[in-house]
Amino acid sequence: MPRFSVIVPAYQVQAYLHECMASVLEQSFGDLELIVVDDCSPDACGAIADEFATRDPRVRPVHLDENVGLGPARNAGMRYATGDYLIFLDGDDSLTPDALRAIADRVKETGDPDVLVYDYARAFWSGETVRNVQAGQLTEKGPAPFRLDDRPGLLNVIMVVWNKAYRREFIEREGFTFPPGYYEDTPWTYPVLMASETIATLDRVCVHYRQRRQGNILGTTSPKHFDIFDQYDRVFAHLDAHPELAHWRPALFRRMVDHLSAVFLHRDRLPRGSRPEFLRKARAHYGRYRVRGTRIPSRTRLRHALVRLGSYRTYRTLWAATRLKRRVSGLVGALARTVRAGALRLHYRIQLRLPVQPDRAVFAGYRGRGHGCNPGALEDAFRTYAPGVRTAWIADPEFHHTIPTGTRRLTPGTAAYWTALARSKYLVNNVDFDRRLVKRPGQILIQTHAGTPLKRMGLDLQDRPAAARGTDFAELLRGADQWDYCLSGNRHSTLVWERVFPSGYLTLEYGQPRNDVFQRATPADVARLRESLGIPKGAIAVLYAPTQRDYRRAQWVTLDLERILRQLGPRYVLLTRAHHAYTTPLAHSGGRLIDVSDHPSVESLCLASDALVTDYSSLMFDYANLDRPIVIHANDWEAYEAARGTYFDLRAFPPGAVARSEDELIDIFATGHWRGSRSAQLRAAFRERFCPYDDGRAAERVVRRVVLGETAGLPAVVPLEERRPVPSAAARPAAEPLATVPTSGVSVPVVDRP
Repeated sequence: MPRFSVIVPAYQVQAYLHECMASVLEQSFGDLELIVVDDCSPDACGAIADEFATRDPRVRPVHLDENVGLGPARNAGMRYATGDYLIFLDGDDSLTPDALRAIADRVKETGDPDVLVYDYARAFWSGETVRNVQAGQLTEKGPAPFRLDDRPGLLNVIMVVWNKAYRREFIEREGFTFPPGYYEDTPWTYPVLMASETIATLDRVCVHYRQRRQGNILGTTSPKHFDIFDQYDRVFAHLDAHPELAHWRPALFRRMVDHLSAVFLHRDRLPRGSRPEFLRKARAHYGRYRVRGTRIPSRTRLRHALVRLGSYRTYRTLWAATRLKRRVSGLVGALARTVRAGALRLHYRIQLRLPVQPDRAVFAGYRGRGHGCNPGALEDAFRTYAPGVRTAWIADPEFHHTIPTGTRRLTPGTAAYWTALARSKYLVNNVDFDRRLVKRPGQILIQTHAGTPLKRMGLDLQDRPAAARGTDFAELLRGADQWDYCLSGNRHSTLVWERVFPSGYLTLEYGQPRNDVFQRATPADVARLRESLGIPKGAIAVLYAPTQRDYRRAQWVTLDLERILRQLGPRYVLLTRAHHAYTTPLAHSGGRLIDVSDHPSVESLCLASDALVTDYSSLMFDYANLDRPIVIHANDWEAYEAARGTYFDLRAFPPGAVARSEDELIDIFATGHWRGSRSAQLRAAFRERFCPYDDGRAAERVVRRVVLGETAGLPAVVPLEERRPVPSAAARPAAEPLATVPTSGVSVPVVDRP
């Protein structure tokens, strides 16, 4: 008897069925059977299911003689199910990697509940994935298992069948089956949840819900959308048959009205001319199932009024009035924005006529993001070495919490923002300021950049359209003409910056200010940071931070992070940090996988970790200052080189071991090569070339030179061999006993850590 019976109804999904089935069969948890119900599909769905069955005995195709629809097709699949739990998956959706293992673990942890509810994410054709907005209802905090009465908020989660695992014995005992017609999930999900004695939740995305451009059943214009009325009749009939569930009637009434109004207001569902009839039927259902005294949330009162009145003429009048209101509001808003923009332009011109204030400095980084990087380190140094200069930081409001309390916060586009740009003597950024900036005599602009360049930059992108993406190179050079100083961490950077941003600025080859913290931090700082991130004592924390792919719009995750952790054993923790150009994390936090994409300080993450895994991120040049192991995952070097271009072959001059595949990466850690003598030699050569000035005083040198005017007597650079960066928490003597851990089914020696 398998643990899971995964039931997949298939009808005209031949383009997606292969991916769907593979997502099940390639799960790390393999104790399953896959029942694919060919609902008399006119395409190749049946043949695809048969092909999989010839290769994998866990697959059982079921071919129906006639098309019966989703609900009856699922019923057919249930008749063949033998697993402990039933899992339903539509043929165009897919399970996420390791979803079944997570479900199995949670089911075991919560004592085999009747129903386990897990999360999903909408997967768009563009490659973007968006998590369920009601994910907060799936928190694992609190007692588990529980009854629906203990967590009624679960009714707000989308009422679908495929975001739950059902104990088969419970389903068969209660006699639950799917009805025919559209919206068949509704009379299944509500009764199942209400009848469950034990429910648990799993706060993890286990299903990718494909958002098809065309062909989705519920997105098709059809009179079958009228089936929704029959489905809610079934729901309330179930309540009538079970008087002990009567207290759920108000909640289900609210959900019904919300659902009916959603179908009506969706412009592409109801056939032309059928909308008045739908509204009349909705009004009848409203009157039939209304519970007097039911509290209606303010945000849905208009929808409830629409259904209660049931008048299509009233709806058309309201719709026309709303459209007119929106147009008027749009015109008023546009006029207000035009007036405001004109007022700000006038304000800026006035400020440009006022004197530059020598005791003012304004900082920014990454186009409105929070305090950090080289500008952040320089802002700290300004307050330390030039306390007479008042500092301000430009950031979008959501990043204001990262700005130190002693620093003024500025929001882009405000009057205070333009005043600061017009009158501050010192302007510091790691990208260009607003293109409307007028650089005045007496102002000093410091371009810090954001690290050492491996990938091509500036004018070198003119023949790289995937990376340049419409860059205005004339505007780029105009921005460089405003620079007075350009910071550089090494000779390599100096040569690159002066060639790709040719202008009259002065290069200050003083080191990267953001790396000063690596020489100043203490073991106590490292311990505090690790504790704040939830890294267990004694664990080996690996920071995984890949860079952006200019030729891809969405985050590209090429590693099975949970598999890597399983292979390396329980003593490893993986900190995952997505590039700031992407809005989605590399992985959701859970167990030994910790997402740190939103952490405000990458330097703190470096200090907290024991090793870095990256591909082509400039973070490797900074991390080398810690003299801690670095592993390069270069599985797509040729594609990256072709699209973006690089200044040297990283594989020939790496800062440590190089992996060209996931298995190689696992072996590098499992064998101890990641911190072996060869890796240390490579790192030493890398540090000598790229870290000559990062001795902890780079920011001080910049402030003394630019602000205090000191040209002689600047702090001397501490030689590499005399620097003592703070060690990692897992640092131990080189000679240690060996142990063995399994990797890819083979035992290999690894360095043991107490």
